[in-house]
Amino acid sequence: MTINKEHILQALSTVQEPDLKKDLVTLNMIQDIEIGVNQVSFTVVLTTPACPLKELIKKSCIDAIHKYIGEQMNVVVNLTADVTSTRVGKTAVLPGVKNIIAIASGKGGVGKSTVTANLAMALHRSGAKVGIIDADISGPSIPTMFDAENLQPLVTQKDGKNYIIPVRQYGIKMISIGFLARAESAVVWRGPMASSALRQFIADADWGELDYLLIDLPPGTSDIHLTLVQTVPVTGAVIVTTPQKVALADARKGLAMFRQPQINVPVLGVVENMAYFTPEELPENKYYLFGKDGGKELATQYNVPLLGQIPLVQSIREAGDFGKPAVMTDEVTAAAFKEVAQALAQEVSIRNATLERTRPVEIKV
Repeated sequence: MTINKEHILQALSTVQEPDLKKDLVTLNMIQDIEIGVNQVSFTVVLTTPACPLKELIKKSCIDAIHKYIGEQMNVVVNLTADVTSTRVGKTAVLPGVKNIIAIASGKGGVGKSTVTANLAMALHRSGAKVGIIDADISGPSIPTMFDAENLQPLVTQKDGKNYIIPVRQYGIKMISIGFLARAESAVVWRGPMASSALRQFIADADWGELDYLLIDLPPGTSDIHLTLVQTVPVTGAVIVTTPQKVALADARKGLAMFRQPQINVPVLGVVENMAYFTPEELPENKYYLFGKDGGKELATQYNVPLLGQIPLVQSIREAGDFGKPAVMTDEVTAAAFKEVAQALAQEVSIRNATLERTRPVEIKV
């Protein structure tokens, strides 16, 4: 039998994308089929470079070719990624950004900025283009966590208008009020001024092409949160909490805010930070200093995914103070954040395939 591309596509149509529950051919994930003597090669276009199931998909493709075409076939599967988005066409605000993800918490001190910084690095290391907006105007942390306190953004001009060029550190593009105000200066602004600053960070910056733009929000539910959802279509929100009862109570408020009918931003999942303490000299031991599985129970209660549980280890704190996210320096921490980043990317892909396109919120408050 002479094998052609149709035979290959028929075989691969039996392979289902595990998250989207459709076959790879229907999802247009198969490209560049080349057939030789007892050999076939093709490319599978994943929905994110951080896909945790890439090896499973690859193996399923090889098994399908062997089953339906012939066991003697030498199968070469190339994996690439094109991050999905529900944004339609080139929009006026952030035209090159595919997904805008709000990182929120109800309470301060739960490590939200630490989670943002390490998620950004983990996504970047997977091959994604990532940016961060530090929207905590009164308490910016991102410049310190990226050893960028002494850096300042430049300005470029396009079509007669000035645009801020985000600071780039470790491959991550970022903007923060911390780049514009001295570290020892207190930024005392009323709500409208802080909201105006956030709008400038979004609309008056040259972000270029990004797969994921993470917004590190201040604690609570404030003007900043409303400004964000009114200014841009937010793909989804991530809620960061510790297992503590008081942190969980505030996290519920943050989660409920995004679920209000007039806001209606999908909650992509919960990250339980400081889930347990592990001493460096006893890496197998877990001590639940702030309670056990509080974030997991929150996720179950609201029927949202638990993206991961991050341990409380000294290296994470040291990395933040030193200005290098722990993902870059500590293997145990890197593994934990890699899993969270993969889970987040997975949820973004599912959200983009199953829910309506994102729209800015129209709300009068």
